[in-house]
Amino acid sequence: MTRIPTMAENQHNPAPRVWLETYGCQMNVADSQLVTAVLRRAGYTPAARPDDADVILLNTCAIREHAEERVLRRLGELARFKRTRPALRLGLLGCMAQHNRAALIEKAPWLDLVAGPDAYRRLPEMLGAQSFDPAVDVRLNRAETYGDIAPEYACGVRAYVTAMRGCDKFCAFCVVPYVRGRERSVAPEDILREARQLAERGVREIVLLGQTVNAYRHGATDFAALLSALARVDGVERIRFTSPHPADMTAGLVATMAAEPKIQPYLHLPAQSGSNRILAAMDRGYTVEAYLELVARLRAAIPELALSTDIIVGFHGETDEDFRATVGLMRTVGYDSAFTFKYSVREHTRAFRLGDSVSEAEKSRRLAEVIALQEAISLERYRALIGREFPVLVEGPARRGAGRLAGKTPQFKTAIFPGRPEIAPGATVRVRVESATAHSLICALA
Repeated sequence: MTRIPTMAENQHNPAPRVWLETYGCQMNVADSQLVTAVLRRAGYTPAARPDDADVILLNTCAIREHAEERVLRRLGELARFKRTRPALRLGLLGCMAQHNRAALIEKAPWLDLVAGPDAYRRLPEMLGAQSFDPAVDVRLNRAETYGDIAPEYACGVRAYVTAMRGCDKFCAFCVVPYVRGRERSVAPEDILREARQLAERGVREIVLLGQTVNAYRHGATDFAALLSALARVDGVERIRFTSPHPADMTAGLVATMAAEPKIQPYLHLPAQSGSNRILAAMDRGYTVEAYLELVARLRAAIPELALSTDIIVGFHGETDEDFRATVGLMRTVGYDSAFTFKYSVREHTRAFRLGDSVSEAEKSRRLAEVIALQEAISLERYRALIGREFPVLVEGPARRGAGRLAGKTPQFKTAIFPGRPEIAPGATVRVRVESATAHSLICALA
């Protein structure tokens, strides 16, 4: 197979072009920005479309089975480029690469490289390897944080900054610790340096990322201290983080959220189930009572707080009584929004050997019920804001409605409002809510 030279090797050849597609969570988006920076350092440039690329990379997710099926279909589509351009390098990155590398190479024999989340520094070397066999590096590295590499962020008023990698929770349903490794925190000085650089570029909102981001600890710096330090960065107007684990929401963190104006009153607090029996089977590390007590403390400390959550239906052993308990939790908390999923058995997880005890049809029925319930709750909570005024960070034109702009309230709700020539992305404007759907606020300028 012909190797694509880097610019450093041959200054007379045009820079090799890379097309990178991202699947999955915001952590994968952040990793793709990191990969782009690593490859640019080595002389690669982004391609405008896959047809023009010398290298095509897919950064993937392994959390749910349908994500893997989608990626395999996409790999099959991209294989046509290799038939007409044999020198093209096709690679798979990320969690899916880590999770199922042997099967992937069998199912997609045209792959040239497979790299896990801790192998991105080696991508230029792997792309340059001359071999008939694919280059594979899926070793997990407990020391790797990429803290010294500045990701190549897309333009915008919000940036997602990785604060920690990996996870130590080992929830029974989750593959993350096996594909992203154990917890390790990025040094606070690296995070703060990155935040200052972003602020200088016009970024107004920083979102700290981590699988269990509030478990962050680097030396004497815990997550509350990191948030306080980030709040002192000039130019950063809003701070958010995702996703915290309920068991790591300390009293000090709640107090910091309540005291620091830059930390926005929005929290994604995954519940997963409203049944203590299922929570124990999931190894979540808290009870429904402890979760509700935390919600009460958060709302007492931060009265304007908006809450979202994750809900899984159909976990192994979930009875109708367990499911009804989840519905009851959703009604009791009254989430502003929720991400809801059918349980998917994942190889290598602790629950894999248990298999499925809930039929696919029943999972679908339960999922439809919680989606309908959340839609009703969201609509009620959004409509309750009619007549209220909020400061909105302007992001840009609304998806629909000529001349209208969109942005986020402090509670991370989408606000749609009339545009004016003097209002540019990055500005903060005050709006008054005039109507609402279950997903957005229709506003006038206040």
